[in-house]
Amino acid sequence: MNPLRMPTTRDDACGPSPWAARVGFLLCVLTLAALQGCANREIASVSPDVDLAHLKKFYVARFAPDERGINILISGELTKLGFESSTGPDTDAPKDVDAIVTYEDSWRWDITMYMVGLRVFIREPGSNRLLAVANSYHTSLTRKSPQEMVAEVLSNTFKKAQKAP
Repeated sequence: MNPLRMPTTRDDACGPSPWAARVGFLLCVLTLAALQGCANREIASVSPDVDLAHLKKFYVARFAPDERGINILISGELTKLGFESSTGPDTDAPKDVDAIVTYEDSWRWDITMYMVGLRVFIREPGSNRLLAVANSYHTSLTRKSPQEMVAEVLSNTFKKAQKAP
């Protein structure tokens, strides 16, 4: 026995102590829990019989509870993408548009308010048939600005339309 070494009650050849195993397990659980906050999801779906390339003029109907002007961001992004776009209340859609865009935004609090989700629907005027839907979801650790989420949703929608046969 080494006189400089502190005596222990366990034999060193037995493997790790039960406490070391518990601490390791706890660290694994905490790591997995922390990674859940990093979730993000981007989904776009276009009806198979629809060619979004034929749509030129959009009307973005303001989501009634929206007080942050997301309809203006969507309309502006459609204009950046080369489309003609206007926005206003859902009851005042012009008759000469090719599609009506509606949306739902959801917000969360994590030190500041941030947009956690944005879902955009592109519908046929008159029949209200769904032509395309896109969704973006970012939790606190992967959060994006509302402008970035709008751009992400719309670019994914039109990329998906280009890839469709």
